[in-house]
Amino acid sequence: MDSIRISKVEKVLCGKSGGAHYGSLHLTAHHLIFRYEDSEREEMWVPYPLISLVLKLPQTLHGQSPLTFHTRMFETFSLSFEKERDAIDVFESVKELTVCTSVNQLYAFFYTPNPPFDATGGWSLYSPREEFGRMGVGTRTKAWRFTDINKDYTFSPTYPSRLVVPSRISDSTLQYASKYRSKCRIPALTYLHWANFGSITRSSQPMVGIKQNRSLQDEKLVEAVFQSHHFSESRPSGPVYGATSTNLIVDARPTANAVANTAKGAGTENMDNYKDAKKVYSGIDHIHTMREALAKVVDVLREADNVAASVTGSLPGEAQQLVVVDRQALRRSGWLRHMSNIMEGAALIVRNVHINSSHVLVHCSDGWDRTSQLSALAQLCLDPHYRTIRGFQILIEKDWVSFGHKFLDRCGHLSSDKFFTSLPDTGGTSSGADAAQAFLASVQNRFTSQSHLKETSPCFHQFLECVRQLQRQYPSRFEFNERFLRQLLYHLYSCQFGNFLYNCERERRAGEDGVAPAERSACVWDFFNSTSELEQNKNDAYDPSLDDPSSRDPSADMGVLHPNAKDIRFWHELYGRTEEEMNGRLVISQTKEGQESTSLIDSLEDEPVNSITIPAGIPLPPSPARTPNVSNPSVVPSNAGNASEALTAGLRGLWSSLPDIPQRTTADNIGASSPTSMWPSGPPLRPSSPGSNLPPPARSRTANSTDTFYNTGVRSVWGKLSSNATAAFSAMQDAYDGVAKDFKALPGSSGDNEDAQGKISELQPRERLGNGERSAYRVTSQSHSVGSSHNPWDNVKPQKAIHVLPSDNPWSTTRSRSPRQGSLSRDIFDGKSLPLDPTVAHPPRRLESGESLGFRISGQNHDVGVPYLTVVSDESLVLEQEDHPPSTNTDPLGVGFCNK
Repeated sequence: MDSIRISKVEKVLCGKSGGAHYGSLHLTAHHLIFRYEDSEREEMWVPYPLISLVLKLPQTLHGQSPLTFHTRMFETFSLSFEKERDAIDVFESVKELTVCTSVNQLYAFFYTPNPPFDATGGWSLYSPREEFGRMGVGTRTKAWRFTDINKDYTFSPTYPSRLVVPSRISDSTLQYASKYRSKCRIPALTYLHWANFGSITRSSQPMVGIKQNRSLQDEKLVEAVFQSHHFSESRPSGPVYGATSTNLIVDARPTANAVANTAKGAGTENMDNYKDAKKVYSGIDHIHTMREALAKVVDVLREADNVAASVTGSLPGEAQQLVVVDRQALRRSGWLRHMSNIMEGAALIVRNVHINSSHVLVHCSDGWDRTSQLSALAQLCLDPHYRTIRGFQILIEKDWVSFGHKFLDRCGHLSSDKFFTSLPDTGGTSSGADAAQAFLASVQNRFTSQSHLKETSPCFHQFLECVRQLQRQYPSRFEFNERFLRQLLYHLYSCQFGNFLYNCERERRAGEDGVAPAERSACVWDFFNSTSELEQNKNDAYDPSLDDPSSRDPSADMGVLHPNAKDIRFWHELYGRTEEEMNGRLVISQTKEGQESTSLIDSLEDEPVNSITIPAGIPLPPSPARTPNVSNPSVVPSNAGNASEALTAGLRGLWSSLPDIPQRTTADNIGASSPTSMWPSGPPLRPSSPGSNLPPPARSRTANSTDTFYNTGVRSVWGKLSSNATAAFSAMQDAYDGVAKDFKALPGSSGDNEDAQGKISELQPRERLGNGERSAYRVTSQSHSVGSSHNPWDNVKPQKAIHVLPSDNPWSTTRSRSPRQGSLSRDIFDGKSLPLDPTVAHPPRRLESGESLGFRISGQNHDVGVPYLTVVSDESLVLEQEDHPPSTNTDPLGVGFCNK
């Protein structure tokens, strides 16, 4: 109690689940309790081990001192205090109560159920002899036996006291074989199939090392496992049903990781020494990668909360209704991909045991993380018994608790000072030195006391998410519902019960002070088996008749589930979001008739993560300043049109797009940083109906963007209006600026030809067009002007131009019938002579040495008052040489061209 600096604070504003309410805060030895002023609202109880992060924020403009809490159940709430001193006292008190130095300080050793649970016997729920006897060990088959070689945990400290091994292998052989396996975790039986005696055994990695060590005892042990269908003192001469080449050694690690461990003296099996078996790698990443993947998911959710709070001027937790989750960032976290790998590995084991009637040996590095995941999931699919509430509890006790999953290390029950951060208040009365000191302390806090945090990883959490995927794929095959899994994950971190507080069976039986936790703490299974919890956790759609192995129904599967590793989605209920926020995405497809249809993303492969959308209602003209696609002449923008018409249409479409909220698009999905470079050709996308919930349109981003909402995916109201306006404005401006800057800078005389060549380098496939050098460009001379040529965004004074009648589309792919038109721009821009009469045909003049080149466009004249580059029918532009035969413009009025 000395850690509690303040036990009660009145007039505290609590923001949670999109609302803010006043109440009183109470700090006890094991809970943070918030009691609302509204007596009808239920009190909020938060066990300290459930807190994952606490941020002390600077004072608000209203003089309040807020604290933001993040929990391991992905909830966020904020507490605002009227006094700064109260906020500091609460922050320090919660930190001292959360960060523990011993397991005995956790809540489980102080909790007493009141009233007591009406179910008992949870600590003795799992009995190895009863469970393996149910499978048929000692009854249906004599190929397996129990051994007490580890009864005092001296054989393998992290293994259970009672093991099931092949009957042909003696304890003496086991002693020798244990030296070849990491942590002495030898291959031991964990499941015997009810239909065909196929088995799942588990172990740790072999100690192969660089010298490629081998152990005859280990090879004999694995061979006995793979021949357990036939019980005999000697190996049978004929083939044995099941003992075939389909026997598998499943290494859960990626191949590179398994091979790299040879440098540490470990590694993977050399299959030349293990007959009648094959080896596969599941490619499941190690604990550090899993921890980082979940951290990325959490960061995306917290970022959405923080941005929604900043947009509304609220605190995190008060603006949930405005949250827009960045689903692309969720996918990039890799969390779904990791779960897909686990499900795929489990499906492989299920097929090999049930369909191939063979055996599987599963291991990873030490055999207590990925091995438990694959083994438990495969058994969940193979045996309907484990899909009941009691059977699922036994499965967890057997494959997770008994076989030594490191719950204490992986869950981080003792927490760390790293998770308590106080942000410096730069706007207060404190000096700059104090702010720098506070910032330095926060940085040091992040890099200290992290040694034990390297062992944390959401392995069991990931297993529960995979179980949820199976539940969703087979909704009527589980006796328990989704709430049961969520409650189980909650009590994994709450430390209210003693089941998940230790790293192995030996520690759980002895405890830190020699007193067994079973005698001092409550059992979580007694809580789940109580009447009130059973009623809430039962699945109403559960149909046990579907698991009848004797059923001859065409759709019968003998009670064996085959998971779909591609159908993986986020468990949105766990993260406190909706299905649409976490997984749902509407994809717009347009038919030839212009009709639009939408579909929901259901799997990993269906979602076009790299798709780019554009604001609705804005037709986008091509940028004349961009280099033509010489390598692919057939690629021509389909939304080509007159720039003035495009400007009008674009500004008109701007207003229809204002309600849209742009979604950020990463640089990976955009080929260039130019606004026009990311827009695809074709008709613009529009909502299928006014009420349709479409995904936010993408927006171009550069790496040095200064937008404060760059990584958020949402915008404020002003940001929403200005972003779409900027998009249309930038599109039109680039269309004019690209033309004006690239072509008005063309040389007008021989004196500035050198500079002009550098300015138009974007338009040339080579740095210089030398004499006699064949180029991809054909340059001629012509001036175009229709109406006013003034560019409202151009700071260059417009020049006078001669009005001529329009001809073809300037972006047309068809060649004009005149190979060359009269040169006007040269006479206009050189300032040496008067303009020629456009109604009179003039023969082309030969270019003198060093004289600049004019340009013409085969197509429609454009109202920009500058010379244009033309794209002829074969998409190649060639320099006119002096030795080319002259051509004459025989149709200056634009009514048709013909060659003489």
